[in-house]
Amino acid sequence: MSDKPQVRTCLLFDGRGEDAAKFYVSLLPDSRIEDIVRPGPDGPALVVEFTLAGAPYMTRNAGPQFAHTPAASISVLTADQAETDRLWDALLEGGGSAGHCAWLTDKFGVSWQIVPDAVPRLLGADDKAAAMRARDAMMTMGKIDIAALEAAFENA
Repeated sequence: MSDKPQVRTCLLFDGRGEDAAKFYVSLLPDSRIEDIVRPGPDGPALVVEFTLAGAPYMTRNAGPQFAHTPAASISVLTADQAETDRLWDALLEGGGSAGHCAWLTDKFGVSWQIVPDAVPRLLGADDKAAAMRARDAMMTMGKIDIAALEAAFENA
């Protein structure tokens, strides 16, 4: 058996799989393009294998009959507001659309969740009333505002 991961998440595209993979690996550390398969020397990539923050992915150009939906998303746990803002803004650039509660859709139609690590910490706290206040605050947000979540948690 080869050294390649046995399991990869595969994202189908209509001709833009290589562009998407290159964009995604530019966003996160421990990301890289691993292999590009082209049926012809001058043609578009059929398959691009890549690692995104250590997780194996691949794109496949499969035609317009397949569309991305929010039923599958890439979830990124961010360390702080600066990282949250940077990823959120980069993924929206060029035609993405913001959603609610940390969700967005990028310019390729792929859904993402940009989740500061404060979210699971606050929502999973032993103080259930405080956790509920933080959850209620989060439900009003698109991009997560950590300071606002913490203020709601503290009832400030």
